[in-house]
Amino acid sequence: MNEAAPLPEAAVVAEKLTKRYGSLTAVEDLSFSVAPGEIVGFLGPNGAGKSTTMRILSGTMSGTSGRASIWGVSVALDPAGAKRHLAYMPENNPLPEELRVEEYLTLRARLKDVDPARVDERVRKVMDDCDLTRRASGRLIGQLSKGFRQRVGIADALLAEPRVVILDEPTIGLDPHQILGIRDLIRSLRGKMAVLISSHILHEVEQVCDKVVIINRGRLVAQGRTEDLRRELLPEASFTVVTRADEAALLAACRATEPAATVSALPSAEGWNSFRIALPAGSAARETLAGALIAAGITLREIAEDRFGLEDIFLAATRRAPGEVRRP
Repeated sequence: MNEAAPLPEAAVVAEKLTKRYGSLTAVEDLSFSVAPGEIVGFLGPNGAGKSTTMRILSGTMSGTSGRASIWGVSVALDPAGAKRHLAYMPENNPLPEELRVEEYLTLRARLKDVDPARVDERVRKVMDDCDLTRRASGRLIGQLSKGFRQRVGIADALLAEPRVVILDEPTIGLDPHQILGIRDLIRSLRGKMAVLISSHILHEVEQVCDKVVIINRGRLVAQGRTEDLRRELLPEASFTVVTRADEAALLAACRATEPAATVSALPSAEGWNSFRIALPAGSAARETLAGALIAAGITLREIAEDRFGLEDIFLAATRRAPGEVRRP
């Protein structure tokens, strides 16, 4: 790894980052950070400014204003110094199809100034870590599946033992089995290096990331741990209920215990009625709803509290204005 240096408070910093193309503003006043050893998901709709932000952070594009730093080193003032701590894998990662995996990684290690005495060791290590030794050793890159090409790209990123890794859509175009493998690989980096990962596969981000940063139209709309964002953006409690009762009877029973409760019908089948019950944030009825309904004579086949995932958080965050963001 790079020479020992004081551990910075943040491995990646974007502070009031802005990028304009003439009259078009791709990124505006964007601020967030990634702590050392932390895995952070960077999310947003298509055209939100994710790739632009990652290119600015990686030094492959300059920002119009604001500050970006990697491991405490300014990307604008000392780009070479910042890049010594960084590895960046773009969304469409070009690989030479005519080279064998070991040949390519050896070449890349030398280009990255890996100690010549350690090049072979590092190539073997990243191939083992990325599960390339057994199934891709000696093969031409052009003969590999999309999933194994992505592994080669990640292996390349890890060669020089960077303190920060930026991955733009590392699972794009992969099948479910390949996605699982890349997910486990990324998860294995936790605590070893800071990882900023952009992906449209929200379930994967939820599985591997410590927190998420969500942008929309180039501006920050949410950031924090999934649980914290769930409480902030989706404070209501929601229950799915399957019952013989009709909507009016169910609503009356709910409002006897929580006057602000609402009931909406869901698709029903087999002679049972399905409803969604929404309770306001902090309602005491959240803990007592099932008992209250039974006491009111409502026959229940099923009652379950809805669990909101990252997809629900993402939709709620991208519907609100940037001015509503609460800084963690």
